[in-house]
Parts: sequence; structure tokens; C-alpha cells
Amino acid sequence: MSVVALGAHRAGYEIRGYFRSGDTIFFTFLFPVFMLALFSTIFGGSGDITGGPGVPALSAAELYLPGMLAAGLLLSGFQNLAVDIAMERSDGTLKRLGGTPLSPVSYFAGKIGQVLVTGAFQAAILLIVAALVFQVPMPDTPEAWATFAWVFVLGLIASALLGIAVSALPRTGKSATAVVVPIALVLQFISGVYIFFWQLPEWLQNVAGIFPLAWMARGMRAAFLPDEYAVLEPGETWGLGWVALVLVAWLVVGLVLSRLTFRWIRRDA
Repeated sequence: MSVVALGAHRAGYEIRGYFRSGDTIFFTFLFPVFMLALFSTIFGGSGDITGGPGVPALSAAELYLPGMLAAGLLLSGFQNLAVDIAMERSDGTLKRLGGTPLSPVSYFAGKIGQVLVTGAFQAAILLIVAALVFQVPMPDTPEAWATFAWVFVLGLIASALLGIAVSALPRTGKSATAVVVPIALVLQFISGVYIFFWQLPEWLQNVAGIFPLAWMARGMRAAFLPDEYAVLEPGETWGLGWVALVLVAWLVVGLVLSRLTFRWIRRDA
């Protein structure tokens, strides 16, 4: 079989395995939905929220939706794959795969195929819940949906490749969650997911800007928030050109690192 055919076959296997794991479905699939519902309920009782003078007030659900969409990309791609691959290396799954015709490229393709499918389902459920339960208005222009689409694809693939690279850090499968989850959690707090980005100190915004999640959240805000909210961003603009450039750069970094660090068996095992 070709590399592409093996990757597609592996993706089907990964997708079936994903939906058979209840804890994985909750913590990486339904977690953003749960957090959107939680924040909307907590902050929704005090009325609409505004980012400042001249910026229209919006409901908590409208303001938190872009961040939760971006967090879903990080959880599905980065956190899920980093922990999953570390577990597979620890329990001998990767060692067995290394003795088959499956190449690392086909293995990567299978993992990325899985996160693209599950990430699309996750985003669809999040949007449906936001629209039907919390009456969040959806974008009404093709340009906004196009922005959502390319931010989604670039962000998810970059997150997946970085997850593959980071999976080399945990020495055992048991330590994978302790290593990976704190990284994902800190990134969510400083990147405008749980705290509105414009409320963060400027120096912390600059730190967050080094990493891809802040740019994924910014792209999602450009797609789902009114144009007036662009004045709250660094530079007072959505800066979608920079969003695309940074995400592509991190995608390339993730690809290089994942290829350099990936091993079927740890060298120090």
C-alpha cells in the first residue's frame, strides 16, 4: 500500500478507537462545550458584557465562543495526541507498529486525519449548542466563515504536529498527563480562552503571542465577533495576515520537530 493509503487506513483505525474511549471524548471532545456552558451560566446572569467605550455589549456566550473554539483545537490536536502517543510508546504499541510497513509519515497522517474529523465534529457540536441553547448569532458573511475554516485547519494541523513532537517529552505513559496538561492549561489562561485577551497585561499578551493558541483565538474572534472588537486587539486590528503567517510557521516547526524527535522506541528505554 502507498503512504497515503496507509495513512488513510490508519486514520480510520484512530477514529474508531477515539470514539470508543469515554474519558478521551469528555476531556478533549466535550470539554469546550462544558466550559462554554459553565462560563455562560456563571457570567450570563449579570447581563451583556462590553470591552469598553464604542464596543457593543455582547452576551458571555458570544464572547467566550471564539476562545472555546480555539481551545478545542489545542485539546484535540496538541493535548490529545501528546498524551495518546506517549501512552502508545509506553505500552509497546509503537514498538509493534515499528515492525510493520507503517512509516512515520503514514502514522502522522493517520493521527492528523483523526484530529481533523473529531475536531470538525467537536466544533460543530460547540456551534450548535451556542446557537440553539445560548442564542449566539452565527456569522452571516462568507468571508467570516472562510476565516473560521482556514484558522480551524491551520490551527488544528499545527496543534497536532506539536502534540506529536511533545509526546517525546514524557518518559512514561503514566507521566504523560502530568507533563502535557499543565502546558495546555497555562496556554489557555494566557491566550484569551478563560480570561478575555484585552484584560491581560500587555507583557502577558506579548508572551502569549509567542505561541499559536493566542493566534488561533484571535482568528476565531475575527470570525465571530463584530468588527468593532478589533480595536481591543494588539495593534487595534484583527491582523489576519499575521495570524496566517504565525500558524503556518508553527505548522512547519511542528512538522520538523515531530520528524526529528519521533521514535518508535525511546532511545533511553
